[in-house]
Amino acid sequence: MKQSENRIGGAVTLILFIFIFLPLLAVILNAIFPGIFFGKVEFNGFHIIFDIFERKLWYVSLKNSVTLGIGAATFGTLLGGVLATIRSKCDYRMGRWLDIAVWVLLIAPSFMIAQGWVLFASSEGLANSVLGWSWVTSFIFQPIGLIFVMGLTKFPLAYLTVVAAMEWNVSRFEHAARLNGARPFTVWRTVQLPLSLPAYIAGWTLVFIDTIGDFGLPAALATVYRFPTLPYSIYSAINQSPVRFDMAGVLSFYLVLILALAMALLFIAIQKSKVDFLNSTAIRVTKKKPNHAWLLNIGTVAFLLLCLGVPIGTSAAVSFMKQFGAGIRLDNFTLAHYIAVLGGGDKLDHAQLSIMEGLKNSLTIAAIAAVISVILGFIVAYVLTFTNSKLKGSLHVFTLISLAVPGVVLGIGYIFIWNQKWLEPIGLHLYGKPALLVMAAVAGAIPYAVRVQLGTFANLSPSLLNAAAVQGASTWTKMRTIILPIVRNTLLIAMLASFGTSVFDLATASMLKPPNFVLLPLVIDEAFEFAKYGYATAASVLGGTVVVLLIIVVQFVFNIIFKKMDQQDRKEVNSIVTNFTNK
Repeated sequence: MKQSENRIGGAVTLILFIFIFLPLLAVILNAIFPGIFFGKVEFNGFHIIFDIFERKLWYVSLKNSVTLGIGAATFGTLLGGVLATIRSKCDYRMGRWLDIAVWVLLIAPSFMIAQGWVLFASSEGLANSVLGWSWVTSFIFQPIGLIFVMGLTKFPLAYLTVVAAMEWNVSRFEHAARLNGARPFTVWRTVQLPLSLPAYIAGWTLVFIDTIGDFGLPAALATVYRFPTLPYSIYSAINQSPVRFDMAGVLSFYLVLILALAMALLFIAIQKSKVDFLNSTAIRVTKKKPNHAWLLNIGTVAFLLLCLGVPIGTSAAVSFMKQFGAGIRLDNFTLAHYIAVLGGGDKLDHAQLSIMEGLKNSLTIAAIAAVISVILGFIVAYVLTFTNSKLKGSLHVFTLISLAVPGVVLGIGYIFIWNQKWLEPIGLHLYGKPALLVMAAVAGAIPYAVRVQLGTFANLSPSLLNAAAVQGASTWTKMRTIILPIVRNTLLIAMLASFGTSVFDLATASMLKPPNFVLLPLVIDEAFEFAKYGYATAASVLGGTVVVLLIIVVQFVFNIIFKKMDQQDRKEVNSIVTNFTNK
């Protein structure tokens, strides 16, 4: 049994090594040995690493990324912390809508949210043409404004982290403070905040990691505002002629270094924080009706309109406009963009690409990646929870690395690894083929698939598996007959989450797109880049609607199937019990 578990653990570790760690290692090696993967083994010294401080574009990209990351992480964590504190203590009507908006922002593609803000705040945007707010343009298109937008987009990571930390309440500390005359704010500042400090640090780190590796914001800004960041400059280095592998390697090295330092900060902060305050006296926080609930409801509605209504509402409005910048008027209303998207009108003049073809390809790749990632995540979660495999530490590391490494870095690593001439005779020259997009999507979905399933696996008793092992059941039999029926709902959720996040992955699609292969996020981004705003927003609305409907339909169908399976299982159990009783 141990040998079987070790083989399974070794197999999934090898797969994750190839999918995640090997591309990352290739990026780091190319920064020191430029051209090593293309027959030019050269060592130009480590001075190339320090050229970033002498080359203006490289240095500006580094500075912009660090500034944006620190600013958005600080603002997003403060915002998420305040909202989480209110939500964990107060029960009010709009609080549920806040939770829904948090998940929408967490799943929604960042480049679509950024495009909505660009269409709202540009000189011809809705803020200026409809509301007359000319100051919005000058505010948004500067570093402070970009930090504001990114903080509004990324705060859900900090919000969910702090909410989870405030689920339990150790009231004796609060009572002791109140008995000594502390006011409610003093209690929060001196008791609750220090106890939840690890959660705030974790939230800050997650927002920072997600911000500094974001490719969507600079891609959307490229049409109206020049703000180079590390991910976008890496993309530009690969897509220019001649290809600048030295630039891509060095910038990727610094991006990975920054992310590694952020993860180290998280681990050190958690280890040094005194968080062992939960004991038998801890109780779940009971939400109370606030005295002025209407104020919270109004404030929440205004906030939701700002963080979600502005980008999504703007995109929806522009998709029905004949001319962008002409305002919201009846004579400016049209369905031509949707007709064009559905194939009934002119396609993009410069590309002649069909959005429907891109949607089909993206849905296919996302579906395949979702199934593979859930299967791998299921096996990884089993190994981490129920085995003593020596490779458990490596599995943890690989899943965490995938969560932190941006898609642009992963994409350039895949180019280095899978664009080798010696792979052609054995049929593994995957660069320029859809299979590489599937691999990249699987690598991006693995950490979410694993984390979603680990929570359910932790609730399973090992005694079930021990009883099956005593009866001679193999590892695969235990996984198929015991664990799979129990966690199938979780598997469905993990699969749908992986599917939804893979459809609109702009970073890996931009880096690994095969020639003449259409993908939904690329068509949308390309239309936006060529100022086809109506077409781009109509494609975004239509594509997002199709994905949401597919998720709802699949979940509905599988729930019916699961209910029938449960009924069949009950009948079989009752039949077995009846036969046993008769005997």
